[in-house]
Amino acid sequence: MNLSTILDALFPAGHQVRVDGHQLAGTASTTAGDVTVLGTTDAAAIDHEIALYLAQQILVTIQAHPRRPLIFLVDTQGQALSRAQELLCLNGSLAHLAACVDLARRLGHVSLSLVTGEAVSGGYLSFGLMADRAYALASSQVRVMDLKAMARVTKIDHAKLVELSASAPTFAPGAENYQRMGAIEAIWQAPSATLLDAALAQLLKTRAGTDLRMLAAQDRTGRVQAASIVDQILAA
Repeated sequence: MNLSTILDALFPAGHQVRVDGHQLAGTASTTAGDVTVLGTTDAAAIDHEIALYLAQQILVTIQAHPRRPLIFLVDTQGQALSRAQELLCLNGSLAHLAACVDLARRLGHVSLSLVTGEAVSGGYLSFGLMADRAYALASSQVRVMDLKAMARVTKIDHAKLVELSASAPTFAPGAENYQRMGAIEAIWQAPSATLLDAALAQLLKTRAGTDLRMLAAQDRTGRVQAASIVDQILAA
C-alpha cells in the first residue's frame, strides 16, 4: 500500500504532508483537531539526516503548536548500517530523536505511531516505540533482530531460538508477538480514520505519562513477570 493511499485513508478531512526522499512531515486534520504527522517511508534506513530531521519537526511543533498531538508513520529497515554513520555516532542522533519524543510528552503532546511497512531495530525503537501508543497494520513486518543475527550476538544456537520463538514472543518477530508483549496496542487490518480518531480520543483522555504496556503484556501472556519485577524494584 503506497503512502498516498495510507494518508488519504487516515486523514479524509485533509492533510498537507511533504515527502522528501525517505522522510515525511506535515499536518493533518482529525476529529480531535490538527495533528503533526511525521515519519519515514519506503523502508528507510534511518541515518543522521533523517533522525535529526524528525527531531527538528518535533521541536518545531513543541515551539509553534503547544500540546498538538504527534502522529508517527513508521516504515524503516532500521538504523543505517555503515562505518561512516557509526563513526559519526549515529547512536547519539537516535538518542536525540528519542529524547525529543520524551520532551514532547513531558510538555503535554500525546503521540501515536503506526507501522505502515517495516519496523526494525533502532529505527523503530528511537521514535515509533517511543510513542505513547503504538499500532501496526496487519500487513506490516515488525522485528528488532532477525533470529540468525540474534544467534550470532547471543551465541545461542539458531535452531534453539527458532524453538523458543514458537512459545516465547520475546524471541519471535511479527506484529502479533509485539502486541502480546504490550509494545503494540492493536493491529489494524487497514489504515482507517475511524480507528485513528478512536485511538487518539482514548489517548487524549488518558492521564499524561500513563504507561500500561507492562500490564497489557501480563494480560496477553507476553511478558508475565515484567510488571511485578518493576513494582518490586520501585518498592525496594
